[in-house]
Order: sequence, then C-alpha cells, then structure tokens
Amino acid sequence: MIHALDHIVVAAGSLESAVADYEVLLGRCADRVTGNGDPVRASIQLANIRLNLVAAPASNDGGLVGLAFSVADLGRARQLLTRRALKLSQDADGEFMHIDPASTHGTPLQIVERPPTATQQLAGAVGDRDAVVTALDHVVIRSPNPERAVALYAGRLGLSLRLDRSEPAWGARLLFFRCGDLIVEVAHDLKTGVGDGPDCQWGLSWRVPDIGKAHARMQAAGVQVSDLRAGRRPGTRVFTAKSHTAGVPTLVIGEDRSGQQEPA
Repeated sequence: MIHALDHIVVAAGSLESAVADYEVLLGRCADRVTGNGDPVRASIQLANIRLNLVAAPASNDGGLVGLAFSVADLGRARQLLTRRALKLSQDADGEFMHIDPASTHGTPLQIVERPPTATQQLAGAVGDRDAVVTALDHVVIRSPNPERAVALYAGRLGLSLRLDRSEPAWGARLLFFRCGDLIVEVAHDLKTGVGDGPDCQWGLSWRVPDIGKAHARMQAAGVQVSDLRAGRRPGTRVFTAKSHTAGVPTLVIGEDRSGQQEPA
C-alpha cells in the first residue's frame, strides 16, 4: 500500500529565516510560495522526499510537525486503513487524507496519492554537487511505547519492520521501518520505561555523496557542526548539524571514504 514517504513538514517561528537556513544546510534552492507579497510556505525537493517549510503558529514552537506517505490509489488506501481502525478525514481539495492523531498516538500523518514510478526533479544545487544533500536517509520518531509503534507502523500502515534492537550502551530500543529507500526510525528511551504518552516526530538524517566535502562546505557556510565520526551503520561516517535546522535534531550521513585513496 504505502510505497514511499512523499514529504515532511518543518515549522519555524520565522519562515524566511528557516528557508534561508535550509538552503544553506542542504545546499539547494527553495521554491517559495507567496501570498499578499509575503512568503507563506517553501519547499525543497530532494531525490526521495520533499521538505515543506511553513510558519509555526504562535502557540507552537515548531520543529518537525508532519509526515505524508505516498500510495498508488487513495481510494483503496482509505478502505484498507478504515478496516484497520484508523480514523480518516479528507482535505478540502481531496488531495490528502489526514489520519486522526488519536489513531497515531499524537503524530500528524497524511496519505497522498502518487504513482510509484514518479521521478523527482531535484532542487538546484549550489556549489559542488558532491557536497550537497541529495536525499533523506531516515526520519526519527520518539515513542514511549515501542510495541504500540510496531502495531501502528507495521500492522496498520503496512511498513516493513527491518530492525528491532535494544542497545543499553545507547540507552535506546530502535525500530527501523523501511519506506521506499529511506527508514522511519522509532526510538524508545530504555531508562524511562514503557508509558502511554504521545509519540513525537523528532529528528532527520540527511544523505550526502561525500561526507568530508559536505562537512567542509557547511563549516565554511557558517553552519555549526560536530566533528566527523564513525556512523552506527557499518561503512558510514556522520556529523551533527547544530544550527540552520529550525530546531530539528539533525544528522548528516555518508559513505566512509577515509581509507580510500584520492584519485590521481
């Protein structure tokens, strides 16, 4: 049924500042939509996802506020998800189905109809193409109840559970659900135990062709970044972006080329 993650939504107190920051972070140009002369939203298209940036309401601090999954047939998806006890509503123009947050433990989820074979035109890269972000690697959701998360993401939404690992050294139980060519990761804090509180859409991990070049580019552009380090996934290196993220915890990941010789 679900074949991809279509887009993610990040809200910020200052939309224009967030758009400028993400253009620097991702190394790609945003497409702005204006109303009455002022920006009302913006988007940046990556290879496997579209990032939508919106203004946060006054009552909300912003951050990662929405995920939209792609299905080939919205009508069939509605029938199946309804049979799986998910409460659904349609938006005014019929493009999206919204899943009641009470059914998703507080996380705003949408369903949109997109052909599985649809190709995406990446937003224009700024500078060295090896140093800019190409795709989303994984999105992180924090949950106080991992078994409840398995029931939702694998049982009701039909995503493939690829990893279920408790790691005391990290203090977490991690659940990896495959969605297209990226991962929906659910993280549970082992120290707090199982609870009934809401889930929280939390963080993003962006994929780059050359992790060393991406690290150097962001540093030169004024992004606060951590040192490069070995990734938990074998054969990768990562660093943390500490600014230009609109408050979203952000990791950048790429292939470990540290032992490879540079071409002559």
